[in-house]
Amino acid sequence: MTPEMLSKSRTLARRHGYNNVDFRLGEIENLPVADNTADVIISNCVINLSPKKQRVYNEAYRVLKKGGRVAISDIVLIKELTEEMKEDEKLYCG
Repeated sequence: MTPEMLSKSRTLARRHGYNNVDFRLGEIENLPVADNTADVIISNCVINLSPKKQRVYNEAYRVLKKGGRVAISDIVLIKELTEEMKEDEKLYCG
């Protein structure tokens, strides 16, 4: 996320009347959110980027309210990539 992306997100949320969302810039391993304050956590293709995955899950647990929900969409590698695949930019950039 960048400050520009956050600005655009806030603008779109206001435009569409979503006043129950909050956008913050921070690190996934150290969320800038108080304990037990999040009703929902949505993570889309982010956790795979962190080398400290257990810390990510600990943070989600810390900030999530009791009975809250987590939605995770991510990529998982089930076998080693070939060198050819690693070098093929189209495979990881779409």
